[in-house]
Amino acid sequence: MIPILKKRLSRNYIPFIVSLLLPLVSFFVYAARYDSRFFLFLTLAFAVNIIILFFFYQRLKRKHSQVKLQREEFFEKTNLLKADLDRESGLIEAFRKKILGYSRLKGFVERLGECLSLDDTLHVLSRETALLFGPDEPAIIVYLCDPHSAELAIASAELGGRPLNIRVKRGDVFDRWVIKNLQPLLLEDILNDFRFDAGKREADTRQVRSLLSVPLMVHNTPVGILRVDSPLPNRFHEEDLRFLKAIGDPAAVALENAQLYDRVEDLAIRDGLTGLFLKRYFLERCQEEVQRHTRTDRMLSLLFLDLDHFKGYNDRFGHMAGDILLKHLAALLKKHFDKPGNIICRYGGEEFCVLLAECSLREALTQAQVFVRAVESQSISLRREKTRITISAGVAAFPGDARAVDDLVAKADAALYMAKNKGRNRVCAAGG
Repeated sequence: MIPILKKRLSRNYIPFIVSLLLPLVSFFVYAARYDSRFFLFLTLAFAVNIIILFFFYQRLKRKHSQVKLQREEFFEKTNLLKADLDRESGLIEAFRKKILGYSRLKGFVERLGECLSLDDTLHVLSRETALLFGPDEPAIIVYLCDPHSAELAIASAELGGRPLNIRVKRGDVFDRWVIKNLQPLLLEDILNDFRFDAGKREADTRQVRSLLSVPLMVHNTPVGILRVDSPLPNRFHEEDLRFLKAIGDPAAVALENAQLYDRVEDLAIRDGLTGLFLKRYFLERCQEEVQRHTRTDRMLSLLFLDLDHFKGYNDRFGHMAGDILLKHLAALLKKHFDKPGNIICRYGGEEFCVLLAECSLREALTQAQVFVRAVESQSISLRREKTRITISAGVAAFPGDARAVDDLVAKADAALYMAKNKGRNRVCAAGG
């Protein structure tokens, strides 16, 4: 724009200057050749031209100042436009990052919504969070909150897609601060944060310098904590915390739904009174175990147990007392037989059964006899009256006594009734 203004000024004033000088030249030629007295007019004309040129110079100077001012205004507007463009570019980049973040968050929520069980939900939550914050460096830890005691318990810990061993299973000082205040926590450098005394921190084999942690809330009730930490200082910032909070809301709902799903599934396969497996689920598992032991050519044993004179306890102390006896016997069964591979079941009424994996008939008989004696030695109070209970048991083994589940159950049940017919409070083997 400035060169255009200069060109316009030169185009306007050059003809004017020529028009002033041309008469002077004509007057000078006339005076020199024809009449020397005409030099007086030439002097006057020259003086007039000087005056005109002086005013022209002043006007040109003002025009030059205006052009200079316009030039400065032009550069100022150019700088402002450049600043606006830079700001708009920054806003566009910020919006692009937000759109990308929300797109990733949408995918995260969709994948989380596909999970049903708690284990699947925890795995997907840890994996997707690691991908959002960097798959290799930060550790992803999920704590779940006990609804009754409000205590934290570690549910999942991963680093780079692999399980991470955490020494502090109930959470450290940072986790307790989050669950107590129900507020998110950002520590850019743990060593420089005055809120947490270094002497009160639990010893951990991991090096942690920065962390993010948010409470997982559903209807103002804490479900747990989602924590991301790193061995590097200043690894996380406010924007990371805002993003983790955005993750935390759908994660809390997904975890609560998964816990409810597991409870419902548990109710479908467990007895509400004793907490042991139900008959239908037990028989399904027996079929699987028989097939597995057939492939590996190993033995397994089935133990059937029944409370002696259970109806008499009900008649004497009431049905509430009968429930107490059943729960008491279930607790003893869990204590003695709750080992990897074993399956304990309430078969129906006062009858229980235990599948003993990779156990011979002789070993099963020994375990059953030890258990019968242990039950007999236990005293229990019913309506403020001390009493003792006894049980009868029958044992059958696979493949010695039967090669099919139905036959195995029938043989163990027959051995149980044999023990009852022989006077109760004893163990009998199939075909014994």
